[in-house]
Amino acid sequence: MGRIRRSLSQSPVPAIFLWSRLALWVAAIFALLVFVPNRHPQANRWDSERLHELGYGIDVWARWDSDWYLRIAEEGYADSPSSTPAFFPLYPGLVAILGRALAGHYVLAGVLLSLAACGAAFLLLYRLALPRLGEEGARRAVLYLALFPTALFLQAVYSESLYLALALGAFLAAERGRFLGAGVLVGLAMLTRPVGVALLPALALLAWRSQARRRSVLYLAVAAPIAALYPLLLALWIGEPFAFLRAQEGIWQRTVSPAGPLGGLWEGLAAPFDTEPLRELAINLQQLGFTLLFLALAIGAWRRFGTPFGLFAFGSLAIPLSVPAERLPLLSMSRFGLVVFPLVLMLAALGARPRAHEAIVAVSSLLLGLAVVQWALWQWVA
Repeated sequence: MGRIRRSLSQSPVPAIFLWSRLALWVAAIFALLVFVPNRHPQANRWDSERLHELGYGIDVWARWDSDWYLRIAEEGYADSPSSTPAFFPLYPGLVAILGRALAGHYVLAGVLLSLAACGAAFLLLYRLALPRLGEEGARRAVLYLALFPTALFLQAVYSESLYLALALGAFLAAERGRFLGAGVLVGLAMLTRPVGVALLPALALLAWRSQARRRSVLYLAVAAPIAALYPLLLALWIGEPFAFLRAQEGIWQRTVSPAGPLGGLWEGLAAPFDTEPLRELAINLQQLGFTLLFLALAIGAWRRFGTPFGLFAFGSLAIPLSVPAERLPLLSMSRFGLVVFPLVLMLAALGARPRAHEAIVAVSSLLLGLAVVQWALWQWVA
């Protein structure tokens, strides 16, 4: 314990975590109280009593998809509405346990769980970046993650922070030759978000390169039976083990592109030329910009940090690109990129130059501030 305390006291991570989360909290409440709420046209459809629990100070972090997580935490999966299987079970399951321990305060449970996972993710990112970028580079990586344009989701009732912590933990365990632990963490990540499968090729390569190749691969394969618990859960609960494969077709209008990620990218490139409402045009342009930036950073991460990081980055982007939405093909790509940590590592490498660092901090802070205001006022963010 003493060693851990000394390590934390010398690390910049606790300070970055505390001031960044507090700043976002204050900004969200300020926006909610000062500005007249200009609710999204579909906000009433997504709002519910589940999102209002202990007052605006806590409830401000429960918006949009938060209702699905809380619905599952309180009631479990159901045939109707059929979209609940789109949300994988680990995060709402933990919210269910913690919420019951907190006398039925599920929103509070979700916020506390997200904050705890966010703090763990910051620490793990720092450890992963330290041998690659040095102390200053590792600090930049954590800072850039804290200021990522969609970093508000790391403390909202969403599964991003839990997934990010598990993905980082799996990479660190694999790099240290602990492939059984890595396999368990990959399985848990796959129970958190469907993109968790992108961890397998990257860590399988690390296992193949290890001295105990056969044993390492077998240990990593423990992820498969852990991930299989979700179809088993759905089979027992609603009688359809693979309901998650079709769950996003309804509300989100996502369908698999015959051309895979290239099809989604092509639709994203074409969408701004075939969009009439200005708001949808702006969203398509914004998400296209994020997507192109992420792809460029993924290329840089592959070259700078090696094939496993590149495989994970491209796999994590390819999965959502393969299931574009109907009118907004690149829907939520800015949020999906938040958990692709090789992108942040590459930004930290580019930020070694003072002017680049200043530009990254300024642009990210501006976009994050805008996103927090949008979120607090029930405008769609990502």
